[in-house]
Amino acid sequence: MIECKNITKIYQTGASEAAKVLKGVSFSVDDGEFVAIIGPSGSGKSTLMHILGMLDTPTSGDYFLDGKNVAGYSDDDLAEIRKNKIGFVFQSFNLLPRATVLRNVCLPLVYAGVDKTAREDRARAALACAGLGPEYHQHRTNQLSGGQMQRVAIARALVNNPSIILADEPTGNLDTKTGEIVMETFQSLNETQGHTIILITHEPDIAEYADRIIAVRDGMIVDDRKNQNKKIGIPGVADRKQI
Repeated sequence: MIECKNITKIYQTGASEAAKVLKGVSFSVDDGEFVAIIGPSGSGKSTLMHILGMLDTPTSGDYFLDGKNVAGYSDDDLAEIRKNKIGFVFQSFNLLPRATVLRNVCLPLVYAGVDKTAREDRARAALACAGLGPEYHQHRTNQLSGGQMQRVAIARALVNNPSIILADEPTGNLDTKTGEIVMETFQSLNETQGHTIILITHEPDIAEYADRIIAVRDGMIVDDRKNQNKKIGIPGVADRKQI
C-alpha cells in the first residue's frame, strides 16, 4: 500500500543554513498493517507522518501509494485522496469546542456534500466503532474528558471509511489508563475493521500495541522489527465504560 524510497526533507532555516530532518528514509507498509513509528522529539517522525499524509512533500526521494508515485498528483488529486483514503488523528484532538459530538464527526461529510440523514447515520456508526455511546452524541466536546474527545477525533477520522489512519501522538494528552483504552480502540479497528494504522509516538509502551515498530533517530531509520511483545487489548473495547 505504502512505499517510501530514500525520502529526504530539508528545511531552510536561514540564508545559508539548512536543517536536514529526514536523511534517506526507506520502508513499506502493507495493507492492513498496524505500524508504530517511534523516536524522540526532533527525530523526524512527525515530518515523516506529514509526508505520508500528503500534508508536506519530500525534498527528494519517492513516495508511492497503491503503486503510484504521489509526486505525479495535482493538489486537487492529493486533497481528494486525503478526503477519501486517509483519516488523521492528532494529539490536540482539533475538535470544535462548542459543536456537539455528532456535529464534529459529521463535518468531513458536510464538506463532501453528503446529505444530512446519511451523514448523521454514518457519524453514529463511526462513533460506535470508536466506542462512544449515543448518550454522548449531543454533548458539546468541551463537556467531555480527554479520552472521550480523542474517541470523537477517532470517529471523525473513520467517518469517510478511510483505508489508512495516521495517528500523531494520539495519547500524548491523556493519562495512562485512558491512553491504554484509546490504544485498544486502535487495535480493535485494525483487527476487526481491517484499517491500516500508522502511529507516531515517543512512548515505548504505546508502540507495543502495534504489530511492527519502526524506530527513527536523527532523521534515519535505526530499527524496523516485528513486535514480539505486542500488548493485547481487552476484547469488546467499544462496549466498555466510557472514560
